[in-house]
Amino acid sequence: MGPKADSKTRRRRPVRPAAAGARAREVFPLSPLGGQIRDLRAARGLSLARLAEEIGKSVGYVSQIERGRSEVSISTLKAISDALDVQIGWFFQGYDPRVPAEHGRVVRRENRRRLNFPGTGIEEELLSPTLTGEAELILSTFAPGARSGDEQVSRMAEQSGFVVAGELDLDVGKQTFRLRTGDSFRIGRGEPFSAANPGPEVSVSLWVIAPPRY
Repeated sequence: MGPKADSKTRRRRPVRPAAAGARAREVFPLSPLGGQIRDLRAARGLSLARLAEEIGKSVGYVSQIERGRSEVSISTLKAISDALDVQIGWFFQGYDPRVPAEHGRVVRRENRRRLNFPGTGIEEELLSPTLTGEAELILSTFAPGARSGDEQVSRMAEQSGFVVAGELDLDVGKQTFRLRTGDSFRIGRGEPFSAANPGPEVSVSLWVIAPPRY
């Protein structure tokens, strides 16, 4: 699993400057953008007031965005993306707008939301259609030698997983487990942990996190 966790400080990605001219005034469609912002904020454990503070907007304005009652400019969406530690493209993945019946039900492979951790060799893909359910499903890929960090972190959620390919070293508290293809595991709510790929091949693991804490 990537380095994202409740007990660690959120890493920042630089916000690219808004495009000049007409594009800087462009706004994005309201639906389903507002709900995606709300769901990711909740999964991050960030309050509405804190998000508003981080992007320099009022609580009321952010609330209206989340409820689909206010337009979102490029510059504001980039600020929100930075505060929630995702790339702006996150909000335009996860569904096919041409197939409304699949929204919230189905995620096609080509539409998965992906989150990269630069310099770590780790990529995560959100397989769940939304972050509003009782649990979330994540596919985590570790390059050879990649590790989630030098320190253990914890999530206020129960985590279970299955190693799809390769090997995964899982440190939970003072215990270390070497997991291989076909092995599965569980990390209790609040237990400190870290993960690494000790092998020469790519490590792929499927994680179930309940409640969602992406």
